[in-house]
Amino acid sequence: MPVSQIITPGLVPEVHHVVLDTTFRGIEHPLSAADVPIHQYRGIKYASVPARFRQSKLVTKYPPLVDAAKYGPICPQVKNMKSFEETIFGLSDEDLPTQVFKHNEFECLNLNITCPAGLNSHSHIPVMVWVHGGGDRGCGSSWVYDGGALVRKSVLLGKPVIMVTFNFRLGLFGFASGTQLREDNRSVGEEGVGNYGLRDQRKLLEWLHYYIADFGGDPHNITLFGESTGAADIIYHLLSAENETRPLFHRAIVQSAVIDYDLPDAASAGWQLSRLMSTLHVSTIDQLRHLDADQLVKFGQTLRVVDDGVFLRHGWKDSLIPENAHKHHHHSEHHFSAPKAAARSSRSSQSRSRVRPSSTPSGSVSIRLPSHLQPLIIGDCAGDSLLWSTPISYWTAAGVTRRLKAICTSLSKANGLLHAYDISSYTPDEEIGDHVLELVNDARIAWPTECFANNARTLRGGRGVWRYVFDQEGPIRPIPHHAVDLMYLFDNVSLPDSNSTRSGDEPSSSTMSLAGSSPDDMWPESFTFDDDAEEVKYSSVAKGDVDIEAMEVDYEGRDFSSAWAIPMVDEYSYTRVRDTMQERWLSFAHGEAPWNEDKIFVFGPEGETGERTKWIFDGRRRKKVWRETLEPLGMQLVQKVGVELSRGPPLK
Repeated sequence: MPVSQIITPGLVPEVHHVVLDTTFRGIEHPLSAADVPIHQYRGIKYASVPARFRQSKLVTKYPPLVDAAKYGPICPQVKNMKSFEETIFGLSDEDLPTQVFKHNEFECLNLNITCPAGLNSHSHIPVMVWVHGGGDRGCGSSWVYDGGALVRKSVLLGKPVIMVTFNFRLGLFGFASGTQLREDNRSVGEEGVGNYGLRDQRKLLEWLHYYIADFGGDPHNITLFGESTGAADIIYHLLSAENETRPLFHRAIVQSAVIDYDLPDAASAGWQLSRLMSTLHVSTIDQLRHLDADQLVKFGQTLRVVDDGVFLRHGWKDSLIPENAHKHHHHSEHHFSAPKAAARSSRSSQSRSRVRPSSTPSGSVSIRLPSHLQPLIIGDCAGDSLLWSTPISYWTAAGVTRRLKAICTSLSKANGLLHAYDISSYTPDEEIGDHVLELVNDARIAWPTECFANNARTLRGGRGVWRYVFDQEGPIRPIPHHAVDLMYLFDNVSLPDSNSTRSGDEPSSSTMSLAGSSPDDMWPESFTFDDDAEEVKYSSVAKGDVDIEAMEVDYEGRDFSSAWAIPMVDEYSYTRVRDTMQERWLSFAHGEAPWNEDKIFVFGPEGETGERTKWIFDGRRRKKVWRETLEPLGMQLVQKVGVELSRGPPLK
């Protein structure tokens, strides 16, 4: 049998792909070393875009030699802006590596593969596929997600993986929708409308299914993992119609998903598209297609997934409502039955979809799940709402009170929220931001995450779902802010006291060795994100009066707004959280239970890690408020409140 990869010291890494009858020529990763050689293949085109607002087509033919040494183009977006991770991390411009990408909507569907050297078509090691967040900006080729450190760790642990990052269409290019556009798509035989970016992601999975084996990967052992809007996309794939009949991944990790419950249908999305076309003085889809991409990038901020009646399975919303809502519904048995059985998978696929018990958790047992009910790790960060801290900082107490009453259209409903989050027109304006952050955190991320996790566990017969909370402070901004977990997982950001800096196209090995979304309304045009002008105050985002288990640290009583009280991240706590998170994620990718599924796993604060009993979760998150205040209001209204408040007050 042919060998897929040849490793010769001093030579450029190459994969001789037998199935595609081509050779991919990559690079040696900067973290590559004699003990752990790592290769990287960049900018491989996995699909083509036949026309703007059309579904992508799988690429199956390549020239005899493919240069995979450089990153490919990314989806057109606003240029000269930091990614949302770079903004949230608090990095100065001097700390950012220089990365310049071409923008091309027709050539942006490309992938990057980071893998241990010396693999061949018989290696069959697990594949981890990262789905980036950022909403209408960002890319899978960002230095933030570089897979070198994670792949190196996987080899050192004896659990090697291949990591894949990729680009897909964003904003208007990836999610435009409407009845006029639906008819246009039907004219060429395409079902559904919009969700082009989601379909690009599925096309990437198809490419891996057919072609990753010659890189040494196992197409029947693919783990999707992502954060923010990327994590939300994974949830939509889990709830998609095609996942029921032809699942293309085998487990999922959902990190701080910004989930939209009330998705627009094609008609509602079309109203927005019609306004856009009117603004641009075009009347037909063909005219819109002929406009330059640079004219359209700024119009994609409010466009995301659409419920077009095709992509998502029937009844998908049931997976996002509170468990008690199912119990009180007169059709509860119908609503909560598992989706119809998927088409029979191959014996190989079935065996690899099992989750084996890890040697670490006690009492773990082997779990067999239908192939369309993938095992799941899911969690959130304590301060995810800091993603919207700048627009929220413009609220006044009176403004928030008036807005809540207007959204709820019921004084009793509004008063319940106001009381639960200690908001009134008399709340000092310098304190109102903290209270709004707590409400938005629960409404947009924390409570929807809990609802989805509970429903996913029920669908899986009470098994196959692992819950975590990430409360570890950031190395630069010492708070558990949105995306802070990426700093630990990918290990590409130096600790502040490190003298190493990054420059050029690659993160330097010295920097990386220390460490071994935006949603549609995330950043309205009315607000700027000058780090010097942004002041983020953080009070306890996880309140609760509970006793503390061994090693458990309670947030109650901490004053995070006082600089002296903010714990700084030292190398020990950073390394402890980093190593633990990487080890658990890699174990999961290898089909092992990452921890006892009857427990909650905690990351932080102050370097704490480990399994905790579920009642500890009540102290880490506001479960009592969710149960007594949010559940009676329902997910639709609660998320509307969260979205409206996270946008900030209306501009005058």
